Amino acid sequence: MRYNYSPDFINNFMLEIIALIFLTKDIGKLAHAKGLRPSTWKIYTVVAWIIFEITGIIVGVIIFGPNNLFSVAVMGIIFAVTSYYIIRAQLNKLPNRDFDDDINNIGRN
Repeated sequence: MRYNYSPDFINNFMLEIIALIFLTKDIGKLAHAKGLRPSTWKIYTVVAWIIFEITGIIVGVIIFGPNNLFSVAVMGIIFAVTSYYIIRAQLNKLPNRDFDDDINNIGRN
């Protein structure tokens, strides 16, 4: 069975992957500043993105119907971007780790 994807679908998919790459880099930098492993938070971002996008598509189909593909796709992307902001908010709640502070406290109790 051969799938016949339109060029618009492929371009949209590629733009979404590029956006996700930039967003995961941003999350990785923030996690590193907090003293956490960036790779763990990057994985959280990608998994949350996929789950929220699928949830958004399901909600879009329920609200707009299966024939209104543009509105369904926009709803999926809105949910996916929301997942990025949720992960970012969770990271921002954590305290910053000051790497210089450890050096100044050597030998102190």
